[in-house]
Amino acid sequence: MSYMGTREAFAAAMMTLAAEDKKYLVVLADTKNGLRLNHFGSVYPERIVEAGVAEQNAVNMAAGIAAEGLVPFVASYAGFVIMRACEQVRTFVAYSNLNVKLVGCNGGLVGGEREGPTHQFYEDIAIARAIPNMVVVSPCDAHQAYQATLALGKINGPAYLRLGSGREPVVTGPEDEFELGKARVLVDYGDDIAIFACGYIMERALRAARELHEMGVEATVVDVHTIKPLDTETIVTVLSKTKAAITYEDHNIIGGLFSAVSEVSARYVGARVIPIGIRDVFAESGKPDDLLAKYKMDVPDIISEAVSLMKWKKSYEREQQTHIENDCL
Repeated sequence: MSYMGTREAFAAAMMTLAAEDKKYLVVLADTKNGLRLNHFGSVYPERIVEAGVAEQNAVNMAAGIAAEGLVPFVASYAGFVIMRACEQVRTFVAYSNLNVKLVGCNGGLVGGEREGPTHQFYEDIAIARAIPNMVVVSPCDAHQAYQATLALGKINGPAYLRLGSGREPVVTGPEDEFELGKARVLVDYGDDIAIFACGYIMERALRAARELHEMGVEATVVDVHTIKPLDTETIVTVLSKTKAAITYEDHNIIGGLFSAVSEVSARYVGARVIPIGIRDVFAESGKPDDLLAKYKMDVPDIISEAVSLMKWKKSYEREQQTHIENDCL
């Protein structure tokens, strides 16, 4: 398995954007090292605005910069830029629909393996998607993070890009198609169940799908990299076929991908959706593999939930068939 950092990919994309146009710059909160922007700073020192350890000020500064027609990327840790500066993001960026891009690293449980809950951010997607005008993207690997950064730089309006901790498994290629707001089917073994996943734990979803395939359970894995605007059409299409799904995310199951997919299901399909994610708790420190296992978010947990879901699905289908036969009598 190969690893590449989403932070490094973001920094590389900023180099690309900066070379294209002078309007692109970064606003930092003493996070140049953390966001791997040292090279960017040496090449484009005039494109870095340093706010110090003051994320609220950084967001306000970015709002003023955007109001002058430039495109600032505010880059910090996920919880600091979305949570600590939430009121500034809401009122001074989103309310005014300013062209500010928010970039947060260490998103999720595995991002803060050394620091614990203060640096594990699993509420950020829920907060960001609840703010009007905000685009929310959670790339699955470095290639996708690079493309997402470029894409967000080209659209007008506020956006939040969620990055990882620095070592994310590569599951896509540099030439793979990426489109904001468009979910992508990564593997399609069949229509038994769907696995909707986002972020840098995608490799585990794909591994689970392979093992389920060997067990005779055929799953379709969908990469929902854009949480907002959500690709309702693709989700409805997949759910209409499977009628049963698992959501898989390194985030609180309240307000994140599970909530988003369930909202679509409730409105259009009525499929059964089971969440795998952080179950409304504060996690502890630890190595990523140990944490995912402890909080039942690893490959065996996906497989276990999928097998249980298939049992429910078969039972439900038998009940439905019985009702149809009785109606025909």
